[in-house]
Amino acid sequence: MTYQERLQQSAQEVGNVVCMGLDPQVETLLASDLDLRSSINAHFQQLFRRMALSGLIPSAFKPNLGYFACLDNPREDDFSGSQALADLLDMVENFFPGIPLILDSKRGDIARSSLNYAREAFEVWRSDAVTVAPYMGSDSVQPFIDFTDKGVYILNRTSNPGGKDLQNLILDSQRPVYEEVARQIIAYNQNRGCVGAVVGATNPQELMQIARLYANEHVPLLIPGVGNQGGSAVEVMQILRSVGYPVVLARINSSSALTHPWKKGAAPDDWLDQCEANLRMLITECAI
Repeated sequence: MTYQERLQQSAQEVGNVVCMGLDPQVETLLASDLDLRSSINAHFQQLFRRMALSGLIPSAFKPNLGYFACLDNPREDDFSGSQALADLLDMVENFFPGIPLILDSKRGDIARSSLNYAREAFEVWRSDAVTVAPYMGSDSVQPFIDFTDKGVYILNRTSNPGGKDLQNLILDSQRPVYEEVARQIIAYNQNRGCVGAVVGATNPQELMQIARLYANEHVPLLIPGVGNQGGSAVEVMQILRSVGYPVVLARINSSSALTHPWKKGAAPDDWLDQCEANLRMLITECAI
């Protein structure tokens, strides 16, 4: 099964295009009587069990590697963060078989190094897709694309405020950089269907412009920025449909609003109810 087929199948099976970001913040999760790995494990065990029992299943999961790697202390022989991520990936596969896993690591380097990073994502972590930076060019991106049954999401117009610093610069062609990147993504994706784009929900006019370019090209979209960053899932769905984009190929991501919406301090007594309510709302907004 190709990555594009996996996206279509998972969206149709669960009826939505939600992507749940898995970015644990230790200060909101860590219980005083548990070590770091066990605390993360216990939190997501309970959350995933509630989701499965409630029938609230997103159509993708996206752990951000940085949230786990920073918890390791390799020089002290401590790999708690990596072990917690391994536990979490196993849990996703056990609770939600067939739902794509997107490793958010934003890699991109010279060709041999990119191949090593691709192997890290696809062979070490066994993810279905990975995020990649485009700015070192085609020989940097190609090693990821060569894993033909995997997905590659290239940063296109990101959701962070500083994204405009480079991505909105105007080229001699009078196109912004993000539009030229979009055209390169279309070229990478031809005859493959596995090369997608990261386009934030926080810039709706630019999202509309880019989605219009992708509408007939079957470029998968990963759309962060919904929830705490200020983007609207309802508006994103309206934009995608208005330009004729195939919605089943999109994944609209929300992270902390779904996994720890209380922001500071230890989890409150009703934390599972808060997570369930936010996920239920997002799934409703992103129904296909």
